[in-house]
Amino acid sequence: MLVPVLATAIVAYFAGSIPTGYLVARARGLDIRSIGSGNIGATNVFRILGKPAGIFVLLVDALKGFLGCMAWEWLAPSSFGTAETVRHAEVLRIVGSMGAIMGHNYTCWLRFKGGKGIATSAGALIGLLPVPFLIVLAIWLFLLGATRYVSLASIGAAVALPFATWLGGRTRLLIGVTIVMSALAVYKHRANIRRLLDGTENRVGKSKKEGAPV
Repeated sequence: MLVPVLATAIVAYFAGSIPTGYLVARARGLDIRSIGSGNIGATNVFRILGKPAGIFVLLVDALKGFLGCMAWEWLAPSSFGTAETVRHAEVLRIVGSMGAIMGHNYTCWLRFKGGKGIATSAGALIGLLPVPFLIVLAIWLFLLGATRYVSLASIGAAVALPFATWLGGRTRLLIGVTIVMSALAVYKHRANIRRLLDGTENRVGKSKKEGAPV
């Protein structure tokens, strides 16, 4: 079991570590880290480079999470398919999901400074916990529509994730993992939380001067 776990963690980390937003901006001659919030995630790319680039980064970042979650099943499909491997499969999906998220949040290609992991976490949840994912997606969309704060919607969805997992009757292990995912997402949004409390956070659709935080 040790070899699959290590292989999955390594493959998932490097898949997640691809700095999509940075590369898309760099292709246009910009360093996304020095513009807007300085974050390499889809929200900053969306506001700086526009809707097509933002959607592309969102989808690719989500794909990284999904690929991480499913990594070992694709690397060694013969390892699965029997009742005895169900528990191992769950563990390997968890390892792959967390590896991809950590790779995105702390990419080795940018001195271990990355994004906030929301899109990558969403992609991992599609493979790991599809029903809880749909619940938190609905919460994210509701909060975004009601407040027009991407950060608040992301924080709210992250906080709701462990409860959605619990309501879905998932194992204690998965509930524990979603608590870790939730805490990590909230931690990565700590600057946004300060701006929300100060009333300086930007809303979706609100025009702003270049260099303002997003």
